[in-house]
Amino acid sequence: MNKNKGILSIVGFFLTALGFLSIALSMVGVKFAFLRWLDAPGPLFGFVAKLAMIIAGILILYIAQSNFKGEDGI
Repeated sequence: MNKNKGILSIVGFFLTALGFLSIALSMVGVKFAFLRWLDAPGPLFGFVAKLAMIIAGILILYIAQSNFKGEDGI
C-alpha cells in the first residue's frame, strides 16, 4: 500500500499544482498549450474545470494520506 500511497500523493499534488498554475497564468494571459481545450467552450467552463482539478487534487492527497485502518495505526 505504501507504493500506491506515494503514487497517489504525486498525482494529487500534480493536479493541485497544475490547477493553481493554470489559473494564475490565465490571469496574466498565458495558457498551457495542453490545457487550451478546457477554454474552448468558454472561459467560465475553463475556470470551473481548473477549480475542479484543484479540488480533485486536494481530495486525492487527503485520501492518499488517510489511515483507514483506525486511529491506532495497527
